[in-house]
Amino acid sequence: MKFEVDVQNFEPKDIFECGQCFRWNREENGSYTGVFHKNVLNVDKQGEKIIFTGNCEDISKINDYFDLNRDYKTIIQKLEIVDDNLKNSISYGKGIRILNQDLWETIISFIISANNNIPRIKGIIERIAEKYGQKIEYDGKTYYSFPTAEELSKASVEDLRKLGLGFRDIRVYETTKRISSGEFDLKELYNIPTNEAREKLLELSGVGPKVADCILLFSDLKRFDVFPIDVWVRRVMNELYIHNPDENKVSKKEIQRLADEKFGALQGLAQQYLFYWKREA
Repeated sequence: MKFEVDVQNFEPKDIFECGQCFRWNREENGSYTGVFHKNVLNVDKQGEKIIFTGNCEDISKINDYFDLNRDYKTIIQKLEIVDDNLKNSISYGKGIRILNQDLWETIISFIISANNNIPRIKGIIERIAEKYGQKIEYDGKTYYSFPTAEELSKASVEDLRKLGLGFRDIRVYETTKRISSGEFDLKELYNIPTNEAREKLLELSGVGPKVADCILLFSDLKRFDVFPIDVWVRRVMNELYIHNPDENKVSKKEIQRLADEKFGALQGLAQQYLFYWKREA
């Protein structure tokens, strides 16, 4: 399958390097190859065209996953007028699009991300996929799908520890059991307001406020009205807006109040532009 699309505000590097996903890897030619659901896809930008090549025969799945039907140009125009700080950060990462990632995979991925670095997170997720996911042969190479909750429920705490999860092993184990057994219903999260969905997610082992907000923003729950706060976000918000000589004394409550006031219902996207600019530039 080869699918070309002419779409604005789409830069593979911005999308795959902004911290929202862990299963995409850069190729020597600058394109990115990754696995979503049971699909292997290569994403390349040539001129103004985005070229998707892979085993996914359903183009609507690509449209949905990459949020291609959303008008990011209009969103950016709304955010750029907030202030010059946000305008400058958007100019650095204007090719970011928030992916519609599978909710279950996003939950486990961001539990693994707690107090972790991206290369290590990617390695752990890849080992989980190889051990418990399904094999996908494509273009002479072997890939693995992320396991379903039922597939991952076969892993014991010890099995997960051997894959390098560290203190996260028991948390991934407990959350997997609750979801695979049906005790925790993921479908319910799609039909309730953001604050209620956050409270529900906080019931899961390994999910704190920052991880819950990442799940809400980066999964196919698609809630732009959250503002995940980590060390980079605290740093950039203090540097640009709060100006406390000791950034460690800046409270998350203060940052959240500012995000609500300045960025409103689009604060999740504002967070991505600010985070990516601060970390990369």
